[in-house]
Amino acid sequence: MKIKAHAKVNIFLKITGYDGYYHLLNSRFMKVKNLYDEIEIVEAEKFNIIGDINCVLRDNSVFKAYIALTQEYPDIKKWFIGKEIRIHKNIPEMAGLGGGSSDAAAFLRLVNEKSGLNLPNEKLAEIGKKIGSDVPFFIYDSDVADVYGRGDIVKPRDEEALDIEVFTPPVECSTPEVYKMYKERFFNPSPTDLDKQDTKEILLNHSPSELNDLLKPALMLYPELNKYLDKGFFSGSGSSFFKPIL
Repeated sequence: MKIKAHAKVNIFLKITGYDGYYHLLNSRFMKVKNLYDEIEIVEAEKFNIIGDINCVLRDNSVFKAYIALTQEYPDIKKWFIGKEIRIHKNIPEMAGLGGGSSDAAAFLRLVNEKSGLNLPNEKLAEIGKKIGSDVPFFIYDSDVADVYGRGDIVKPRDEEALDIEVFTPPVECSTPEVYKMYKERFFNPSPTDLDKQDTKEILLNHSPSELNDLLKPALMLYPELNKYLDKGFFSGSGSSFFKPIL
């Protein structure tokens, strides 16, 4: 049993306010068709999670998804007996591409199908948002979607994903730190109608700094990113840049 966990880029990312600790977003996510991790579940002597995990297991998004799912549906633990979860990583970490969230969502989707749990996407998304703000987008497996709120409101668009060239420099950006810098130095939300526009139109008519509110705080925190600005638009909280192949 194997499933692809695609990366995403943010065509635009505008911060519209706060809800307690959380930022509220108006953003467009687009699947990157040629960049993905793979989540595999195989028969084994005992339950385990292995793979290219660069953190302690309790911090891994797939493990968090397993915990969230089994807390909600304790009987599903029986299905995991004698199964090993393997994580095959290709998406760079701390790069604004949603790799961890995509892995968690792909795991939930695969288990949901193969175990016979057969939950609707809306319920999987509820579980997913406990793991990370980007997880609901990946649950719906849309090519393109407008995303609102904390990331939990997902509205798929009738668009196909563009061919995307992604460049990830050797810089790891801390999402909490970038958002903190934005809040302290750049917070100035304003209305936007970008979600009413076609993706190609947006990319042709706007600059990277106009489209992503997190670019300037990321550049302040990680000045080495300045030498990569010619690589295109900025995704998420960084550090990846992308260009559409139009």
